[in-house]
Amino acid sequence: MTKLAMEKGVEWLRGADLRTTKQRVALAKLLVGDGNHRHVCAESLHEAALSDGASVSLATVYNTLRTFCDAGLLNEITVDGQKSYFDTRVDEHPHYYWEDEARLTDAPKDAVKLTELSAPPTGTKVARVDVVIRLRRN
Repeated sequence: MTKLAMEKGVEWLRGADLRTTKQRVALAKLLVGDGNHRHVCAESLHEAALSDGASVSLATVYNTLRTFCDAGLLNEITVDGQKSYFDTRVDEHPHYYWEDEARLTDAPKDAVKLTELSAPPTGTKVARVDVVIRLRRN
């Protein structure tokens, strides 16, 4: 990737007040360096990092993704209670999960019309609502 992609990654990290370690910058430039939103799983990001010449373990990728989520840079979307995807688009929006391809994409905001939520249990508040629409080709 280009120097510009690395600069975008560094800016993204600094915007969240995160230290710019070598591993974080390597992963950040893959996530946001081209300016496009993406959905990645830890394994696919690890493969991309290795292909890009970064020396990073899968455990480091998992830990870094968790740090990025905690800093508000990513949202974690869990599918089937087992597989997690990490979304660089952090506003609330629905997703399509393409079962035949094991792929997550953004769905249009009007794909779901949520008009009302019931009150959460006492002592809690709704943190966010995640909607995953599962698709299977005919």
